[in-house]
This record gives sequence, structure tokens and C-alpha cells, in this order.
Amino acid sequence: MQLVLYTTDYCQLCEEAEELIYRELSGYQYVLRKVDVSDTDELMAHYGLRIPVLGVADNESVELGWPFDAHQLLVFINQVGLGDGAV
Repeated sequence: MQLVLYTTDYCQLCEEAEELIYRELSGYQYVLRKVDVSDTDELMAHYGLRIPVLGVADNESVELGWPFDAHQLLVFINQVGLGDGAV
């Protein structure tokens, strides 16, 4: 599964979210793609004040907005079906 982290440069909260994702999902099979919201006006308008936001590449309607903790991340992962892919 491909997860998408909406982020931008010099965002400490984004760095915290990324570290949490890598730490908590170390036993799962996924790819994390980072999308810089400052690349387009559309992304900036949609995510600019909300980043970091974690989403699923093939389902844009499912998102987990910051702040989130390890428990909320794992609940989200199970909801999107990644929990079935733990190794």
C-alpha cells in the first residue's frame, strides 16, 4: 500500500509525523510518498494550514490529520486495510 504524507520543507510537525510513521509502522509493508504542498496552489489551499496530513494514495477521501499519536495512527492503518499486511 502507498501512504502519502502531505508536508513541506522546514516543518517540524511534519518531521515528527514522519518519524512516528516510520517508528510505528516498521513491521508493515507500505511505501511512504511525501508530497510537498507548496508545489501547487491547489495543494497549498487544501493542506497548507493542516499539514502534516497522512493519506492513502488510491483513496483521497481517507486522511489522518495532525495531531495524531501512535494509537491513532494504528487505528487509521487498520481502517485502511494496512493492518492486514503486518510482517
